[in-house]
Amino acid sequence: MARPDWFVAFIRHAVRTAPWIAKATQRPVVGPGLRALLRFLTRHDDAIYLPKDRVIEVRAPVPAPESLALPSHIVEHFVRQASFRWIMNRCLCRHASECEDYPIDLGCLFLGDAARQINPALGRPATVEEALAHVARARELGLVHMIGRHTFDSHWLGARPAERLMTICSCCPCCCVIGQLQHVPPHVHHSIAPMPGVRVRVTDRCTGCGACAQGICFTNAIAVPNGSAVISGLCVACGRCVEICPNQALELCVDDDAYVETTIRRLERRVDVR
Repeated sequence: MARPDWFVAFIRHAVRTAPWIAKATQRPVVGPGLRALLRFLTRHDDAIYLPKDRVIEVRAPVPAPESLALPSHIVEHFVRQASFRWIMNRCLCRHASECEDYPIDLGCLFLGDAARQINPALGRPATVEEALAHVARARELGLVHMIGRHTFDSHWLGARPAERLMTICSCCPCCCVIGQLQHVPPHVHHSIAPMPGVRVRVTDRCTGCGACAQGICFTNAIAVPNGSAVISGLCVACGRCVEICPNQALELCVDDDAYVETTIRRLERRVDVR
């Protein structure tokens, strides 16, 4: 059942407190209960960050770039497969944080039959062409897609069942609630992952300038402790650091040639958008 406006306002306020909630998971009194709650809410989730198309570089003799499978093809695949598409009027995270760097009106895209239950005041149905234009605009502005199943979205939107609702977020580094992963124990954020077969590597061209560690990474997964960048397990391989590095010292490595197909198969097991 569609959630009323007052409930949506309450959720928006709750998003503002996300930093406090994330840090509270480490406290001795309330931490165990919060960690258990987060594990319960995300136990069926599987969300994948997609690297930017322009950081998938060709470094060896391969077919022409136009024949290269790119992360955005995954979004296009599900948009075209979906029985229903819904564009939100606002991004919940940017609206709650009063973002000044990226458009607040560039909201999430929801796919699947469950999206038909979303409160009509929160957005609008979209054609395939409108949905593709929406996500293309997000990429042009430098936002990063996260795609998958989020049970929380199903709950706060009243869009059920959760296995018939796919979320496609267009995340900014300043407001995205996923940025709080750095403050929670690893077993709590098990449902957020980089694309299978994709990772970021630091090369010997790194000079330790620190550009990659200055508000670029969503999860603060990069540090420069001894004159060279070090990437932690919090990395979601979005590629923002690769794009910003002045020395081209960071590379996005694709270890699975079928990484696009692998990701599509994985997501199809979690969400049915048809």
